[in-house]
Amino acid sequence: MIIPKSIHIGDKIGVVAPSDPVIGKKVEELYRAKEIVENDGFKVKLSKNLFSNTNGYSSTAKEKADDINEMFADKEVKMIWCAKGGNNSNSVFEYLDYDLIKNNPKILCGYSDINSLANMITAKTGLVTFCGTNFKTIATDETDYSYKEVLKRFVEKSLELGKEKTGYVTIREGTAEGALVGGNLNLTSGMVAGKYSIDFTDKILMLEDFGYESEPVAISYYLYHMKQNGVFDKINGLWIGNYQHESGITLEKIVLDVIEDEYNFPIVKSNNFGHTETKTVIPIGTKARINTSVEEKVELIEECVK
Repeated sequence: MIIPKSIHIGDKIGVVAPSDPVIGKKVEELYRAKEIVENDGFKVKLSKNLFSNTNGYSSTAKEKADDINEMFADKEVKMIWCAKGGNNSNSVFEYLDYDLIKNNPKILCGYSDINSLANMITAKTGLVTFCGTNFKTIATDETDYSYKEVLKRFVEKSLELGKEKTGYVTIREGTAEGALVGGNLNLTSGMVAGKYSIDFTDKILMLEDFGYESEPVAISYYLYHMKQNGVFDKINGLWIGNYQHESGITLEKIVLDVIEDEYNFPIVKSNNFGHTETKTVIPIGTKARINTSVEEKVELIEECVK
């Protein structure tokens, strides 16, 4: 794996929008986030197409990819932070310059739809990427918890996974090691086959979803799609994150409904990643260990920034 460098106060952070458009009140929210980050001593560079909405539902795939490629090429930019999530960051896959990215490794961070982009870059280049809060979200969260997790991971180079309200629960006992992969269930299920699929072999799979958008029946669909394409035959362990639906039906229930007793990998649940206020920063491509016999049931076992 290629491990990106840490950032320091005074470094320049590039902001891109690979997913839904940054328009309306989201523009104000993004500038508030920019102010927060700059007040902490960082410089912020906004990509040229950040506020584009060329298609009427987002900027074009080429506009998005150009912004990402340019941020990786810019020697002054030390970290790339995705503005927000949405639905179609996968549109950039065919337009990214993966050789450029591989030869100019740096931190790339975001969650939700950004997980598609992050997992693909890791798969194509070997660069460790990160599932963590989006840039705009630091201005809209009720607390600064998720922002502090970003600073802890990228400035302090901490390997600690955020402990506040993690609530680790064992769903199925056991131990496992493997590189982390996945994130948002909806998007990860779309990367199990085809030209832009990712490798799940011997990995620890992370899954979460947004209950406001994904009904339990949709969650079941995504999981069965993964099962039918052999994903659960390949992984070493499963780490479930946040999913809250008005029905009260949990992600872990649906997981067990789908996989039944066909697999013996350990499964743990926590509340420190996904669509939740308390988002830690999880490296995609870094090795982790699941151990259900200890309190903090998931730990990183190799560095993710240097």
